[in-house]
Amino acid sequence: MPYEHLAELPHSDLVKSLHPMGQIPAMRHEGLELFESMAIARYIDTVFDGPSMVPAEPKAEAKIIQWASFAQTTVDRLILRQYVVQYMFNKDKDGNVIRDEIDKAIKGFPKMFRILNDAVSSGYFGSDEFSMADCFLMPILNSGQNFPEAKEALESSEHLKKYFDTLSQRPSFANTAP
Repeated sequence: MPYEHLAELPHSDLVKSLHPMGQIPAMRHEGLELFESMAIARYIDTVFDGPSMVPAEPKAEAKIIQWASFAQTTVDRLILRQYVVQYMFNKDKDGNVIRDEIDKAIKGFPKMFRILNDAVSSGYFGSDEFSMADCFLMPILNSGQNFPEAKEALESSEHLKKYFDTLSQRPSFANTAP
């Protein structure tokens, strides 16, 4: 699908015109302004041609949305907000990482990575085929694996490691990974 990516920072005038909190992501298409990842993803999935990222059958759809929501909330909070962001931005005046919050976060890794490992055991996140849930989980795993404890947790999770390695090779992921 053709699109124009505008490299805008949060709280820029353009972003504030699209999102009431000035946050990203946000989009505009044919007069429709949307914000929040799930709303944008569902809209794109529905409006544009291509295989659907969410099954039409209600129970299967509910499971995909469940796992996508789990990634957006619980997984995002632990791996991105409480872990990755701390490594990147929580530093002392000399630039050394302050580990307090990181050390708290990694206490949740065994349970989280066990849940994720089980959830991808069929090959995909909560499903036996590629779906929107995978699109929400992969960027989080990709960010986490750039730091030692999450990388170790990923590497030691048999199904999750295979899942990550396989999906990392998809052109759609390789072409959009930061």
